[in-house]
Amino acid sequence: MTATGIYTPEPGAAPLPRMIAAQAALETKMLLRNGEQLLLTVVIPTLLLVLFSTVDIVDTGSGEAVDFLAPGILALAVMSTAFTGQAIATGFERRYGVLKRLASSPLPRWGLMTAKTASVLVTEILQVVLLTVIAFALGWSPHGNPAAVLLLLILGTAAFSGLGLLMAGTLKAEATLAAANLVFLLLLVGGGVIIPLDKFPPGVQDGLALLPVSALSDGLRDVLQHGAGTPWGDLGILAVWAVVGLAAAGKFFRWE
Repeated sequence: MTATGIYTPEPGAAPLPRMIAAQAALETKMLLRNGEQLLLTVVIPTLLLVLFSTVDIVDTGSGEAVDFLAPGILALAVMSTAFTGQAIATGFERRYGVLKRLASSPLPRWGLMTAKTASVLVTEILQVVLLTVIAFALGWSPHGNPAAVLLLLILGTAAFSGLGLLMAGTLKAEATLAAANLVFLLLLVGGGVIIPLDKFPPGVQDGLALLPVSALSDGLRDVLQHGAGTPWGDLGILAVWAVVGLAAAGKFFRWE
């Protein structure tokens, strides 16, 4: 305390960017320390990539299996973090009153969501680096434009984040846990991640192709496996999912 009676440093809220960065760092640490989240975000995608690339279980067409599988596993990694992991974690934070308490802190609600998004992006970067290294070790030879890949990953993250927050903000925590894991399993099988969509009946293919994980895995595969240009059709599907999911989450999300 100084002679004039003024505390040094002067008390008050930290600058907004610093608060968001601190919250994002905390969210990332909690995510990486959670065993269930690590299983979803790291262990399962890695095991699937190694298993189906080395063992002839699914007919992935001509060429090396890893060239088909790696883009799909990257899409799965985005879904596991941005949708499944975020939905479950946010759902239980809402149930235990964590979100309610954070909402009353100096950090605004949009700042909290920004921090959660930043945490998802950091986790995805770690996932992509790890899976890419493993895929290269398995003989992966990607092609295409990195900018198109980045755009697909960003739109995919936005689409899955919106859907995950919508689920977490409207359902009870237990229902979110069950529903998020069920959706993860269903999209793993029917989203073109491991099993090519052309293995399904023609009528079913058209419906499955409109799913966000199908659009993301198909777009990544077009670019990285076939060296195609920007996959505007898949980007359009992801953009629609992103707009609808984020708008619905913003309107219906309940903090208590």
